[in-house]
Amino acid sequence: MKPVTLLVGTRKGAWILRSDSSREQFELSGPHRLGEMVHHFVQDPRDGGTLLMATRTGHLGPTVLRSSDGGRTWIEASKPPAFDKATDGERTRSVDHVFWLTAGHPGQAGTWYAGTSPQGLFRSIDGGDTWQGVRGLNNHPDLDTWTGGEKDGTPDGPKLHSVLVDPRDPERLYFGMSSGGTFESRDAGETWRPLNRGVAMDFAPPGDYEFGHDPHCVVQHPADPDRLYQQNHCGIYRLDRPSDTWVRIGDNMPKDVGDIGFPIVAHPRDPDTVWVFPMDGTSVWPRTTVGGKPAVFRTSDAGATWVRQARGFPSDQAWWTVMRQAMSADRGEPVGLYLGTTQGEIWASVDAGDTWRCLVRHLPRIFSLEVA
Repeated sequence: MKPVTLLVGTRKGAWILRSDSSREQFELSGPHRLGEMVHHFVQDPRDGGTLLMATRTGHLGPTVLRSSDGGRTWIEASKPPAFDKATDGERTRSVDHVFWLTAGHPGQAGTWYAGTSPQGLFRSIDGGDTWQGVRGLNNHPDLDTWTGGEKDGTPDGPKLHSVLVDPRDPERLYFGMSSGGTFESRDAGETWRPLNRGVAMDFAPPGDYEFGHDPHCVVQHPADPDRLYQQNHCGIYRLDRPSDTWVRIGDNMPKDVGDIGFPIVAHPRDPDTVWVFPMDGTSVWPRTTVGGKPAVFRTSDAGATWVRQARGFPSDQAWWTVMRQAMSADRGEPVGLYLGTTQGEIWASVDAGDTWRCLVRHLPRIFSLEVA
């Protein structure tokens, strides 16, 4: 087993956590960019070295930073993501923060995608130095209709996230918008169509809605790119292409837990296995662990059944949760799982979720936790 490197983005900066080859000992380094909001912190899987960071500061505003020396030095994008200037009669839109970063297709070195708040999609073809809006979305005449426009009431601001590039075809893209829903393009972003059939929208009057949904996290399974999973504001779902109808597999979760949460993580080799971290999504939406008892739930049969995995977690009075980018898996055997909490703790399991231990405490609120 190779050592594992975890990239940690927080409310007040970024840290890097490295393991030994047994995944028993971990060493924390940092902080990087102390005081800045780091919404997403990722490594380029194509070269295994370049780091990108989506940050927001009081004096620089929203930007993207790059490092080619393991985080020792950082260079700001010369042209960060920004919406086109509004023409007469158009609504003025400005990027509040860059929320999501995704490396492009393996065959497109230097290509990156960024999702922003409010909902916008941007692309870089020079390694993250300059960013251009994907006009097929950002200038789409129906974008305000899809998202709710200025009436969007998403807490912490509306977001475009879960940007997915099909590993078989660089022109096939997916993303999630909160609010808006899941969308698909088959022409590298020139045109888009909603992909929300079968997904409940409990916060709206009864009916079938083509758009306006609130996906929290969407993943394309690495072992089977035709299978997508999502953790939604209204449950857990699976989609098997070429079907365009999602199936609510969260109905099989324990009723006293429910199927509301932010992250969903895929097994690197088994398309039937994913993990979720449920939170309390009852009427007042406290966004904490259910009953103050943290637990991960795993399915190994594509959502037909779920198993609670809580050994090592506090048994009571632990009132935190895990954000959508703050849970990830390595490619070990058995699989290692890692999650960062809103209380600044990092937890790890090196046996596919059966047992958990806390690696780090007392960091700022964790926004993202990615395996490099």
